Amino acid sequence: MSRTLFAVGFAAIAAPAMGADPATIDWSKVPASAVTLFYPGQSSYEWLRNDHKKGKGAKAVANGQACVRCHEDEEKDLGASLVKGGPLEPTPVKGKPGSVELKVQAAYDEQNAYLRFQWRTAADRPGTNYPSYRFDGSEWKVHGAPKLDQVVREGKQPGIYEDRLSIMLDDGKVPDFARQGCWVSCHDGSRDMPNAASKDQAQAAIKKDDVRKYLPASRTNPQDWRTVKSAEEIAKVKAAGGFLDLVQWRAHRSNPVGAADDGFVLEYRNFDAGKNPFASNLDAKTKLPRFMFAPGKKGEFLTQGENAVAFDPKAGWKQGDMLPRYFLQRAEGSAADNKASGTWKNGEWTVVLVRPLALANADDKALKPGGVYNVGFAVHDDNITTRGHHVSFVRTLGIGAAADIRAVKLP
Repeated sequence: MSRTLFAVGFAAIAAPAMGADPATIDWSKVPASAVTLFYPGQSSYEWLRNDHKKGKGAKAVANGQACVRCHEDEEKDLGASLVKGGPLEPTPVKGKPGSVELKVQAAYDEQNAYLRFQWRTAADRPGTNYPSYRFDGSEWKVHGAPKLDQVVREGKQPGIYEDRLSIMLDDGKVPDFARQGCWVSCHDGSRDMPNAASKDQAQAAIKKDDVRKYLPASRTNPQDWRTVKSAEEIAKVKAAGGFLDLVQWRAHRSNPVGAADDGFVLEYRNFDAGKNPFASNLDAKTKLPRFMFAPGKKGEFLTQGENAVAFDPKAGWKQGDMLPRYFLQRAEGSAADNKASGTWKNGEWTVVLVRPLALANADDKALKPGGVYNVGFAVHDDNITTRGHHVSFVRTLGIGAAADIRAVKLP
């Protein structure tokens, strides 16, 4: 029996003016490509260059060889091996599959590119939950965490996290991405990786609470996250296009408002200029939530202009009461470029992304007819994030041009 558990309609996310209505596209006439995503564990930029295949693979990587030269069609075997545990996975997640099949379709018209993704989830429900704030009688504290976090592994918190689809996009200006994909952005100092930086270490070196994705060109020593180049040097790399576009569709923090957030990777995993579709619901000064549900308007998502009102500390809060950790809002500026609709049905997500062509923002890669781009895909599900995702080797995306995934012109 068909069972739809979660969906957002296209009526809420109309494509930019003059573009096609995504709901009317006949996807049965658009070619589909099957991309196998696999579990990478703690394989990283440093591992590829130092320990990979006991030096043989590291030498090939150092010489600029592509990962698929040695591992073409091995994604399922690689994932099945890594997900069980071992040197690259010290804390395996019970029951997690080693690979995921992602179906990708692409089309375009004069205004937009349209990308459709489908994949089956490990859970028998859509992963639309996200850690909340829970009132303990005196304070609001985080409740829930991704499965890889120590508090979940120790049974102190339930495993909670949203499903997510990520796309990395390169127009040929990021060294090594075409050959080694997202591994050029993943490093040993990052969260859930070997030698992960502590909050104090990250604050001292980069004025952040943690280390996230970064590109080698942003460091004087690409294998040492601490060696960040000057702001002036990084600005030059960015101006020359040496960054990766990062599009992230999130089942909790973007899908309900018809969006996929827009960001880029360079010295850190950054968001584009403007206002994201989600923001923290905690007031940094008072340590109280910023918004609560309007009287009579409960729900899983807390959205400005719909069901959110200013938090009232005198509203009779009781121990165990919970509020969303993030509230949703209408994105603005460059951060608002991507529109998206996700529907979960019979164990499968279908997500359609709409991205305008020829974006001119300084933090975007512009898709243009005739262009061919390097892309990498990732899927997070089963209440997990960071390294617990499934990733692809690099594919090419052609906007009306020959490529692994060719976007066809809509009639």
